[in-house]
Amino acid sequence: MTGFGTKASMAAAMFGAVIFGALAAPAVAQTAATPWELKADMGYAYDKEGKTFSYKMGTSNAGDLLKGAKKVPRGTLFFIGQNGQLYMRTGPYLEGDGRFKFGPDQ
Repeated sequence: MTGFGTKASMAAAMFGAVIFGALAAPAVAQTAATPWELKADMGYAYDKEGKTFSYKMGTSNAGDLLKGAKKVPRGTLFFIGQNGQLYMRTGPYLEGDGRFKFGPDQ
C-alpha cells in the first residue's frame, strides 16, 4: 500500500499529466499559457499504470498527508514525453521574450 507522503508526491506529478498531457500531441500554433485550475480540498494522483485521478480530500488526516510530502519548487515544468511517461524539469522553460522555449516553432 502506498503511504500518504508518496500519494502527495504523486499528486504533484499528476498536475502535469492533466495540464501538459496535450504537449504530447502535435500542435499547430503556440497558444498563450493558461493557469492551472487546481482546487482546494482536492488531491491529484498519477498511478503506477500512468492513469490520473482526482480525489475529494478531508481535513481529519491532513497531518498524515503532509508527512513525507515535498513542495514542488517554483519554476518546475511537468510534461508527458513521447513514450507516455510523466516528466518534470526544473530550470528555465521560457525564452527572454516570454515565449515557451520548447514550443512547436522551435
